[in-house]
Amino acid sequence: MPGFLLLILVVILALVFDYVNGFHDTANAIATSVTTRALSPRRAIILAASLNFLGALSGTAVAKTIGNSIIKPGMVDEKVLILALAGAISWNLFTWYFGIPSSSSHALIGGLIGASVAMFGYHSVNWPGLGTIVFFLIASTVMGLMVGALVMTVLSRVFRGASPNRMNRTFRRLQVLSACMMSFSHGSNDAQKSMGIITMALLGAGHISTFRVPFWVMLACATAMGLGTAAGGWRIIATLGSKIFRIEPINGFAADFSSSVVIYTASVMGYPVSTTHVVSSSIIGVGCAKQMTAVRWETARQLVTAWLITIPSTAFISLIFCKLLELCIGSHI
Repeated sequence: MPGFLLLILVVILALVFDYVNGFHDTANAIATSVTTRALSPRRAIILAASLNFLGALSGTAVAKTIGNSIIKPGMVDEKVLILALAGAISWNLFTWYFGIPSSSSHALIGGLIGASVAMFGYHSVNWPGLGTIVFFLIASTVMGLMVGALVMTVLSRVFRGASPNRMNRTFRRLQVLSACMMSFSHGSNDAQKSMGIITMALLGAGHISTFRVPFWVMLACATAMGLGTAAGGWRIIATLGSKIFRIEPINGFAADFSSSVVIYTASVMGYPVSTTHVVSSSIIGVGCAKQMTAVRWETARQLVTAWLITIPSTAFISLIFCKLLELCIGSHI
């Protein structure tokens, strides 16, 4: 296949990944506000889609990290990116179908690892750069748990003795603000991952001379993310919104506020994090601060299991796709 057609395919698959990421991770921004009825599903989707779009246009620091820190510069070509995206998209659709809130970030990173190893061997992976990314993926999850517990503890003490009805009305209003913050921060981090992939392809094909995200790439990825968010993701919304613990308005506000602070901080610093992991851990942290026994630990255990297996699973899927293509054409691709 001519190089130009391969480049077009990379762009298409990156936008498909962005779209799938949008509806797969819609729950991150609106699950708590829909569950507590702070927002109707329709209004929540419109709000999330709009703020995801704006957040996606807010910077490119995460895109640069994705483009420079996972695969060594000389080892990037269109076929590696196509295989990586195919693996990540497949995993996202699988986990979405079964309502598992897994990480699109982990899926993409695993796909890049599997594809580059399949094509060029283990030396093609920038292991020190990857180690730094994995460290921040883990650290952001821990921070989500800690900040969620801290914010919930502070709110509980400040509003101790307040009328439950009045408190619910107040925090339902505040949840609109926290949902906006969460949607914007989600777009600021997740959409940039596809920007990084497309820019890697453009740089590898010689269409740009330095790693600088073109505005049309930012706009295309922001649009794909917004449209995907508008499509919704109700299976995962049900898991995050009700299966970890019974969320009330004050809990939803605490979880969304905590998550948005952690995620946007990572975006400004240029580190890709899992918005799904941060949101889930924040909800668990809020639940622990409320009452340890309120958390449904079996659901939490299933979430942790999904987090742990995503990178190796998508790496394996991308590697299998590579081997299948080799068998189809009879030689190494």
